[in-house]
Amino acid sequence: MENFFKLNQHGTTITKEFSAGFISYITAVYIIIVNATILAAAGIPLEAGIIATILTSFLGCVIVGLWSNTPVLLIPGMGLNAMFTYTIVQSGGFTWQEALAMVFISGLIFVGIAFTPLAKVITNSIPNSLKEAITIGIGILLILIGFEHAGIITNSDHTLLAIGDLSSPMAITTMIGLVITVVLFMKNVPGNLLLSIVITSILTIWLGGDSFKGISLSMPSFHEYMGVFGALSWEQAGNIIFWLTSLSFAMVIVFENIGLIHGHSKMLNRPDSSKKSLQATAVSVVSSGIFGTSPTVASVETAAGITAGGRTGLTSIVTGILFLGSLLFIPVIKIIPANAVSPVLILIGVLMLQNIVHLSMDDLTESFPALLIIVLIPLTYSIADGMAIGFILYPLMKLMMGRGKEIHPALYIIAILFIGNFVFQ
Repeated sequence: MENFFKLNQHGTTITKEFSAGFISYITAVYIIIVNATILAAAGIPLEAGIIATILTSFLGCVIVGLWSNTPVLLIPGMGLNAMFTYTIVQSGGFTWQEALAMVFISGLIFVGIAFTPLAKVITNSIPNSLKEAITIGIGILLILIGFEHAGIITNSDHTLLAIGDLSSPMAITTMIGLVITVVLFMKNVPGNLLLSIVITSILTIWLGGDSFKGISLSMPSFHEYMGVFGALSWEQAGNIIFWLTSLSFAMVIVFENIGLIHGHSKMLNRPDSSKKSLQATAVSVVSSGIFGTSPTVASVETAAGITAGGRTGLTSIVTGILFLGSLLFIPVIKIIPANAVSPVLILIGVLMLQNIVHLSMDDLTESFPALLIIVLIPLTYSIADGMAIGFILYPLMKLMMGRGKEIHPALYIIAILFIGNFVFQ
């Protein structure tokens, strides 16, 4: 195990990797229920969606752990599942079986990019200011998600966002949990993030924010799932809209993952790992279409495992095995309060904001598109849409200032593709 994962070389131990893998799992386990619920709106049976999410997450984490030896967490992505259900199926008029075929095609396109020099060309074409902005924007999104899960921030008809009920058990325990999490992290207490999740969960349940009722151990039914596994439909293969939608889907998947993996490799201080991480992610997207779910991404929750000390693929494999074990513990998973991971998400988000010091504010052609990405990722609740605005504006501003030679030719193509994606939507 030491020889394969090179634990000493990466300054970690088996204990740290297992702990980080467990924390990654606890932080991301919500995706099982959330993703299945969104897929159900597309017509995929709920329990089948749960099984598909679990199996895809298990396989994705194992693939990335073995292939890239990084603690990246591959699970169905929030935003991409919404695009699958609400854009492609409900608005586009395609069936969920046809949408799964589009996921499969998008994955093949992704593989074609990740395993060829195209991946390096695309990555090198993205300016450092935009790369830093993506990391910072994701950090703010994590903070927003954390406060939202706690009910501290809620939606409003008048101001879009508003302060929620601060007297609720979830809000109170989250704020207490946040203080505890920060203190434990600053003191470098072993297993600090996991400990904070346990404490916040107990406090929330003790104050009446949740309960242990309904816990039982049972295997879900695979009979219904067999109607979803491999249920890709090619009936619309002769329709040009089918292929344009697949291309649009692929573009969003590719650029979102490039942004996420850049952020993760930066946290690990291992920029060399991004190539294999991207390749593993591409293969995982292909498997998503076969297993019956929306595409996987190198999720933002990866940052939790990295912050907890995860440095190698062993962290991802542990997380994947725990996801597989979720088949037995779905009722227990549903008991973990949504706000229990909020302090962890908020802390990680704040740590990611530190990258803002790397942005040069002297040149508006660099800083303005970057700052828009930072603001729009959380405001649109979409990493891809926030990125798109900055990627379109960056070359436009450079051209208007007569500095077109500073732009990599591939960035023009990327900007045009993003424009086309907005037009299609």
